[in-house]
Amino acid sequence: MLNIIILAAGQGKRMQSDLPKVLHPIAGRAMLGHVLAAAQTLSPDRVVVVVGHGAAQVQAAFADENLVFALQQPQQGTGHAVMQALPHLLEADADDTTLVLYGDVPLVQASSLQALLQARGTGLALLTETLADPTGYGRIVRDAQGRVQRIVEHKDATETERAIREVNTGILAAPTAALRRWLGQIDNHNAQGEYYLTDIVGLAVRDGMPVAHSQPAAHWETLGVNSRMQQAQLERIWQAEQARRLLDQGVTLADPARFDLRGTLTCGRDVFIDVGCVFLGAVQLADGVRIGPHCVVQDARIGPGAVLDAYTHVDGAVVGESARIGPYARLRPGADIGPDAHVGNFVELKKTRLGRGSKANHLAYLGDAQIGDRVNIGAGTITCNYDGVHKFQTIIEDDAFIGSDTQLVAPVRVGQGATLGAGTTLTHDAPAGQLTLSRPEQKTIPGWARPARKA
Repeated sequence: MLNIIILAAGQGKRMQSDLPKVLHPIAGRAMLGHVLAAAQTLSPDRVVVVVGHGAAQVQAAFADENLVFALQQPQQGTGHAVMQALPHLLEADADDTTLVLYGDVPLVQASSLQALLQARGTGLALLTETLADPTGYGRIVRDAQGRVQRIVEHKDATETERAIREVNTGILAAPTAALRRWLGQIDNHNAQGEYYLTDIVGLAVRDGMPVAHSQPAAHWETLGVNSRMQQAQLERIWQAEQARRLLDQGVTLADPARFDLRGTLTCGRDVFIDVGCVFLGAVQLADGVRIGPHCVVQDARIGPGAVLDAYTHVDGAVVGESARIGPYARLRPGADIGPDAHVGNFVELKKTRLGRGSKANHLAYLGDAQIGDRVNIGAGTITCNYDGVHKFQTIIEDDAFIGSDTQLVAPVRVGQGATLGAGTTLTHDAPAGQLTLSRPEQKTIPGWARPARKA
């Protein structure tokens, strides 16, 4: 049986924020959310989150998760935090394991946690790292045979111990029954006056229990966040890692340093992404897609060979094969762009289907509309879909031609092959195959002169 404890009670004073530290985002997801995602891949039987500062906010943010919350108040060290979780742990036999993680160490990877659990065997396992500069970290003290004896915190270490470069990351896996016993035996007789979780290592050695270790695959997996600067640094580290993974998959990034992924991005073959693009939520880019500079794409599917030109925003939309969008276009939720369709500069679509080969190339708003194939939407066209209370639908059938500066006052239908003259305000259905106009007769006033200023 696997229990996971995530320590998330810290205030994060250096963040200078009313938001609890573990709710601050990395790549668009709360730090605690990253840790939970890694934890859930291990299929734990129970996850206990220890909260303290901002407990209500943290619990509210993860109310839909299958979590147990334990309150640490006041905060008296990591050992004290784990003590608060003990009543909630599940325990069936001697092989049960408890894994301890940290809500402000967001990028630990599931593969490293799985390796730590395998290293535990029948004893205690520590996730350690070897650093060029170990200042501030607890040191791993070993005996002459290389066996772990204890962990000493930096403030309590001697000069000899401070020279040790192998450090404790805080992440560990322990037998649940033994963890309960050890935590009942630690004290706070140290420079901090706190209960150190690391003190259980010496107790495990005293009990003759083997103490194993493993190390993460990447150094950044165990970096914590205590300040805005550290948050920003970790953000760029993680973005660089996501860029690297995409490059390894064959995606072309014009500049990996100018790329942001705040969700999941699935790419086909020969995808090109220009600089400054931001991807949020779940985005799918099919084969041959080209994304121009400074586009924002959220929860969208972009079909094979489609092009998003510069500064295009796509949110909750579907773009069909070989369609071209932008520059400066906006597709809002429910927009569905058919194959070979064009949506040009300063065109906005919302809950609108634009059919195969149809074009809306400039300065238009199309909302709550069903637009057929091979339709031309002239510049300045809008669907008047909202009366202040209700939304209404506009239907434009295949091969229609909508002249510039046309207003379609929904609910209204334009028949197949119909033409609306420029400047038309359509308030009734337009019949198929005919020209419909609503502009007044043009007049010229003979002898008219502009007013002149008096001398």
